[in-house]
Amino acid sequence: MKKNRQPAEPYRIKSVESIRLINRKEREERIVQSKYNVFQLGADDIYIDLLTDSGTGAMSNRQWAALMLGDETYAGAASWKRFKATVQEIFGKQFVIPCHQGRSAENLMFSTILNKGDYVLNNTHFDTTRGNTQHKGGIPLDFPCAEANQPEPSPFKGNMDTSRLDEFIRKEGVDRVAMVIMTITNNSVGGQPVSMKNISETSDVCREHNIPFFFDCARFAENAYFIKRDEPGYADRSIPSIVTEMFEACDGVMMSAKKDGLANIGGFIALNDEQLYDRLTELMIIVEGFPTYGGLAGRDLDIISVGLKEVQDFDYLDFRIEQVEYFGQKIKEAGIPIVEPTGGHAVFVDAGKFLPHIPAEQYPAQALSVAFYIEGGIRVVEMGSIMFGGTDPNTGEKLIAPRELVRMALPRRVYTNSHLDFVAEAASKIEARKSSLTGYKITREAKFLRHFTCELEQLAPRSVEIGG
Repeated sequence: MKKNRQPAEPYRIKSVESIRLINRKEREERIVQSKYNVFQLGADDIYIDLLTDSGTGAMSNRQWAALMLGDETYAGAASWKRFKATVQEIFGKQFVIPCHQGRSAENLMFSTILNKGDYVLNNTHFDTTRGNTQHKGGIPLDFPCAEANQPEPSPFKGNMDTSRLDEFIRKEGVDRVAMVIMTITNNSVGGQPVSMKNISETSDVCREHNIPFFFDCARFAENAYFIKRDEPGYADRSIPSIVTEMFEACDGVMMSAKKDGLANIGGFIALNDEQLYDRLTELMIIVEGFPTYGGLAGRDLDIISVGLKEVQDFDYLDFRIEQVEYFGQKIKEAGIPIVEPTGGHAVFVDAGKFLPHIPAEQYPAQALSVAFYIEGGIRVVEMGSIMFGGTDPNTGEKLIAPRELVRMALPRRVYTNSHLDFVAEAASKIEARKSSLTGYKITREAKFLRHFTCELEQLAPRSVEIGG
């Protein structure tokens, strides 16, 4: 596909927000006060915030205008009707359940369909999907493709290993599999996309076994862009037409609209199964709100309706993916290894490779995350054995993540390339002193999703095993 390269951001900046870099001594004090957990830092402590792309984007003038049209009628609001029509049009599902965010949608779904000991199968679960499954007594299992954790670039590292998926279902039996989920893009392996061919093959497996097939589609438009760019036969297709084909393959979706909904809050479930819709709605009324607002204000529903359409603009997607690639190249030039190719929403640093003297049990990705904050007031997030390790709450098994990654997520329409150049400069300074970085140990943690609230302690250099 011949790329329509944008020379600069395909938008103008109409409003700005001041940010301030506090001095190094203050940063060192703040991270100690936060028990070395970057989630506990305050907004005023941060200069450039790459913790997440969830709910952190900048809204467009059309979204701000839509906010003023919000109808706050408790039941049957006009905002709800616009939202429902938009979701039905884009995702092709009859029944729509608004939720206040993605993990709420997961909670509703797994509270309704899961029995203790049931399996939920995924190309790769992200943290809240895994946590919600485990919290309900389910067993989350991942079936990433063979290329997912290989260093060599490959265009669709987010794919499901359909052969292993089919083999597992035949071995364990259909009755123990509650559902199959395809996470698009696949966040946990580096924001990597899933091909249309793989979506179709996964759908075929699920339909053969009569197992519900759902998308976790928080970044559906970014995934569609990669299909257009990299999959044969799609170069001349529009993003909306690719999106339609993607969702024709699944039975339903769960979405955090805080990513490709271009909104600061919100999410939904959309599906065609009326009986499951009735069961989900019954619980939703108890824990979220009336079915026509689902824990959201009417203005939020209107903002999402506009965002779901704006996000499919090719020029916007082309610039966003190129900006992530630009950022990844800058981090590589600073001497820090990354997951390649770069994905749609973040640059993922291979902290295990960068800091081989810190073993996984001492959390090298956390060491690098803390270093970025101290060096430049930059907040990034560990995606290694703190987030995906620990003790399995159902089996008691001790877990170590397959890779020790640091995610640098880019909020949508927020930072310019000069901000990213500043991060790359900080990366160069960290690279120059990487041998001085030491590991951490957890001193306090929750049973589920421990990375959000855990407390850590820095280990002395002598406790780090060289070559571990």
